[in-house]
Amino acid sequence: MVKKIELIFIPVPSTGHLLVHIEFAKRLINLDNRIHTITILNLTSPTSPHASVFARSLIASQPRIRLHDLPSVDDHPPLDLYQRAPEAYIVQLVKKTTPLIKDAVSSIVASRRQGSDSVPVAGLVLDFFCNSLIAVVGNQLNLPSYIFLTCNARYLGMMKYLPDRHRNIASAFDRSSGDEELPIPGFVNSIPAKFMPPGLFNREAYEAYVELAPRFGDAKGILVNSFAELEPHPFDYFSHLESFPPVYPVGPILSLEDRASPNEEAADRDQIVRWLDDQPESSVVFLCFGSKGSVDEPQVKEIARALELVGCRFLWSIRASGVETNPNDMLPEGFMGRVAGKGLVCGWAPQVEVLAHKAIGGFVSHCGWNSTLESLWFGVPIATWPMYAEQQLNAFTLVKELGLAVDLRMDYVSGLGGLVTCDEITRAVRSMMDGGEGKRKKVKEMADAARKALVDGGSSSLATARFIGELLDNGSC
Repeated sequence: MVKKIELIFIPVPSTGHLLVHIEFAKRLINLDNRIHTITILNLTSPTSPHASVFARSLIASQPRIRLHDLPSVDDHPPLDLYQRAPEAYIVQLVKKTTPLIKDAVSSIVASRRQGSDSVPVAGLVLDFFCNSLIAVVGNQLNLPSYIFLTCNARYLGMMKYLPDRHRNIASAFDRSSGDEELPIPGFVNSIPAKFMPPGLFNREAYEAYVELAPRFGDAKGILVNSFAELEPHPFDYFSHLESFPPVYPVGPILSLEDRASPNEEAADRDQIVRWLDDQPESSVVFLCFGSKGSVDEPQVKEIARALELVGCRFLWSIRASGVETNPNDMLPEGFMGRVAGKGLVCGWAPQVEVLAHKAIGGFVSHCGWNSTLESLWFGVPIATWPMYAEQQLNAFTLVKELGLAVDLRMDYVSGLGGLVTCDEITRAVRSMMDGGEGKRKKVKEMADAARKALVDGGSSSLATARFIGELLDNGSC
């Protein structure tokens, strides 16, 4: 009889994190029939009210993936904490939900032990924000715990660096020392402090990072949404560490099917695709700053001026920073008339479908890791305009470490204000659309490498197989 196992995934209730966890769960289910079931615990948070609906839409076609909704806790962390230090909010949310998580995992484990044909739970796969659960849930229930890092391997290097820095300094980073060079493991270059995640400059968020960072070493293994050919240096670094968990490059993990927006209308998607169909190959620059990346009116006007100066075709997804603001109202007077036939402005855009379209020749991006992997997968060059989270670190990686992107402004942080000028945007867009000094060729080569990593015998395929093999050994205990 073929041995079967079950896994329990615990992501945080964020659209980007949920998406990647569910896509990785699908990949494991499709790769090996011995993974009988994956149960995903869904935490509840007022910051992500549509998380459950979104998750259910993603697993609708996969009956072997189950969503287990946890009840809402009575005392959510204050919402103003989420606004000023989202990392601290998430860490507190996980702590407050821990008793519910432990009860749910205990119940699942107990129910799977009943009957002669029982399927054992072989382990936990935890979002890295949930790594406090290793001690209080995984270890106490005798379940191996694996951390799933939705960021890249260099981010893991940063997390390994933080405890050493904290032992010596024990305080948040100082913006006045933004050019201080940091020797972070896994990076080829020393990193100016200004490229570190903005949360490290905030006391509350910094304390959350310092709490999370040492616990990576407690995991049975660390799964990273990247691939060896994209980040050979950090993966080689971690492969030679004896006192650190094994690191598995299992990416790129992508959702290449359309992902519905809560406000999406079929007419919006159809209009965008029809317009792209009428444009020449590689002629359109796509501007989009993610689901949380918004810009104010002065910045919209700088972008508009730059697009007029460059003169290339463009598709621009605008998210307004004011809830009641209509993005089109922020455009300069007469702008759409002056660019008639050359540009399309929209609110929501089907990003994967856009990046896959032959008309797209460049992507002005916030450098979220999911968006970065999507752009590389489709061979689309990037101009870096990070906004928040670890995006500045991603931008530095793409421009300085890998030479895969054009620097628009790598150290931009949306919460600090400041204007990215028309001249900066014009220079970066022209460079990107002209080939970016050979970057278009390098990005196409990386797109080929990403596909090869996932086929049988590819680097990520082999790493995933090693992980599954270890799970099956766990399940036999």
